[in-house]
Amino acid sequence: MNLRNFSFILCVVTPSAMAQLADKEGISGEIALTTGFTSSTSNFNTEGEDTISSVYQKGSSDNGFMAFPLGSIAYTFGQELNQQVYAGTTRQDVATGTVVLEVGYKYQFDSRMVVDVSILPTVMSSKTWANPYLVDSARTETDASGNAFRFKVENIAGSNFTIDSAYATKDIENDDVVDVLKRDADTIYLKGQYRLPLSRTSFVLPSVIYQSSSADGKASSYDQYGTEVSFFKIMQRHQLVLTAGYNQRNFGADNPIYGKTRKDDKLSLFAAYEYTKFMDWQDWSFISFAGYSSTDSNITFYDESEYIATVGLNYKF
Repeated sequence: MNLRNFSFILCVVTPSAMAQLADKEGISGEIALTTGFTSSTSNFNTEGEDTISSVYQKGSSDNGFMAFPLGSIAYTFGQELNQQVYAGTTRQDVATGTVVLEVGYKYQFDSRMVVDVSILPTVMSSKTWANPYLVDSARTETDASGNAFRFKVENIAGSNFTIDSAYATKDIENDDVVDVLKRDADTIYLKGQYRLPLSRTSFVLPSVIYQSSSADGKASSYDQYGTEVSFFKIMQRHQLVLTAGYNQRNFGADNPIYGKTRKDDKLSLFAAYEYTKFMDWQDWSFISFAGYSSTDSNITFYDESEYIATVGLNYKF
C-alpha cells in the first residue's frame, strides 16, 4: 500500500464464485469521486522537506486533503461470457489494499479457474531524491520509472486457491548514490491465498507473500516475507472489508553510511466500507476507506508511516 503514489476506492467482491466474468456481454465499469485526508512521514517523500541536517533523523511529515476520480472499464465477450479485456483496478485488489492501474485480459475455464495476464504501466512511476542522504543542501528530485507485468491464476483447478505473481523493473534516472546503494532493480513478487467461506455472506482470505529484489547495489537488494488476512462481510446493503498485513524485509549487504545491514518490519491495517443503492439510487454507492501503515527499521532514517481516510460516491454501469 503506497499512499503517496496511489488513490483509493472501495470495491467489495461477493463471497460466492461468479459463474461468469460479468452479468452481460459488452462494456461495463464504474467510476468513483472521492475526497479525503492523507499524511505520510518519510525521508524519501519528495513532497516533504528537501533539506535534512543529519542522516540519522526521522523523515519529515507531509499532510493534505485530496479529491480524485478513479475507475475501471471492461469489455466482456465469448459464448459463456468467459473472456474479458479491462483497464483500471480490480475489485478484490482494491478491497484488500493493493491499488494499481492494470491493463489486461482474463479467460475463465469451465472449472471456474481464471487466468489473468496484465501490464501495470504506472506502478513503478514516481518521484524520488537523486541522493536521499545529502546533508545541509537541498536535495534534487529525479524520476523513477519501469515496467511491471502480472500473471494471476484464480480458483486453481476449481479450488479456492489463487496464485498471484509479478515481475517488475525499476530505473532511477539520476541515481546519485554510492555503488553499493544503487537502486535500479529487478523484482519478483509471489502471493498465494486461499478463500475460506464462513457463511453465505462472509469469508476470510489469508495470504502468504514473498518478494525478491535484485538491485544494482547489494545493500539495496532484499528478500521479503509476509502474511496478510482479509475479512469480507455483506450485511444487506452494507459491505465491509478488514485487512491486516505484516512483512519483514532483509537486505543483502551492510549499508556503508551506517555500518550495518538494513532490516525493516512493516505493519499495515485498513478498513473499507460500501453502502449500496445510496439514497435509493440504483447504481450508486457511498464508499469510505481508512488505512494505516508503519515501517520500523533498524536504521532510523528508513522509518516510515502513512495514513489515509476518504469518503466518496461510486457509480456502476
